[in-house]
Amino acid sequence: MLLTVVNWSDKAVLGIIAQPLAKELDLTAAQIGLVGSLFFFTFIIGGFFSGAVNKLLSLRWALAVLALLWSASMLPMVFTASFAVLLISRLLLGLAEGPSGPLTHTATFSWHPPAKRALPGALLAGSASLAKIVVAPALALVTVSWGWRAALICLAILGVLWCVLWVPTWSEGPYIRSGKGHGATESGTDADEPAVPWIRIFRTPTFLSCMLLIMTIYALVAIVLTWLPSYFEVALGYSRLQAGSMFAFPSIAGLILMLALGATGDRLTSRGATSRVVRIIIPATGVLISSAILVTLPYVSLPALAVLIVSIGYGFLASGYPLIIATITELCPPRQTAGTLGVFMAMMGVGGLVGPYVTGLIVDAAASPAAGYATAFQAFGVVAMVFAIGALVAANPERDKLAVRGDASTR
Repeated sequence: MLLTVVNWSDKAVLGIIAQPLAKELDLTAAQIGLVGSLFFFTFIIGGFFSGAVNKLLSLRWALAVLALLWSASMLPMVFTASFAVLLISRLLLGLAEGPSGPLTHTATFSWHPPAKRALPGALLAGSASLAKIVVAPALALVTVSWGWRAALICLAILGVLWCVLWVPTWSEGPYIRSGKGHGATESGTDADEPAVPWIRIFRTPTFLSCMLLIMTIYALVAIVLTWLPSYFEVALGYSRLQAGSMFAFPSIAGLILMLALGATGDRLTSRGATSRVVRIIIPATGVLISSAILVTLPYVSLPALAVLIVSIGYGFLASGYPLIIATITELCPPRQTAGTLGVFMAMMGVGGLVGPYVTGLIVDAAASPAAGYATAFQAFGVVAMVFAIGALVAANPERDKLAVRGDASTR
């Protein structure tokens, strides 16, 4: 959970420092958006190497090395500030963060059986919200008080401190057999289930429809990470410190809903509810509610109401993220969890690749920043609505789990 806080703080810092950075380096909105999007380009590439990293290193050392690389990527901008250095440092950060999501989930799920993974997944996703609730306002205060370079230095130190805590204390659980240095599992348990061809997992309707849905969710998450403080400051008229602090509002809503849905989902599963109900219908319905809220944003002129709409809309959108991730782990044998999540979360990053840059283009072309940001939220809300409906129609984890394992009854 602490690693997830560090991870998302590193992601969120660009949004916190975007305006002072743009002023110092004379950057346009499209350039800031390009940096935000290209981060996800290397994030996608890195995600595809999750399985390879998991085979090369134990989970303990893989995550420690990645966290140190995140810290190192913060430092070039401290010493030499330019658009090129900013772009390169964020590309390096994206490459190092790509494998971390699947490996973090694999490490966490190693301590929990498949039927009990919604709440742990929600706690991980909630930790991402904590980064925006607690760390982002602190970074905003540091940026206003000592400048944007100080914020980057703080994040570099935070990653190193996490490694000092992690390496001597963590061990692998019994429910997932990882690659190198895996923990012991009893013969005949689910963790010893034979591997299946990867294409059999990736071509299931559940994987494909959830992949498209998670792309659109992540596009809006990336827009919030890159642009929300700027939206509050430039478009709605709040001060820089207020905008950085208000960055927490959408995440507070998301955290409350994530934890509530995660606990409820595990409880419903224990009582016999199907995975389709708990991990498909519930999160997809949340995305539909989010989309219906966000499409109203261009018609709102009151700043406080706009903040409320974005916060509630983001909360419903993000709340389904851990349930969808837990669904994907159902499809594959335990030994293929890291690789399956690596591909899934790498494809998720495509949304992050598109969202920030397209938003920057919309803002630069709009009559006003307020109109541009509102239009971007509306447009991506409509796309999310379409793919949520697609998941409701196509996704069925129970059916596709049997198909992946070659059950004859599914033919």
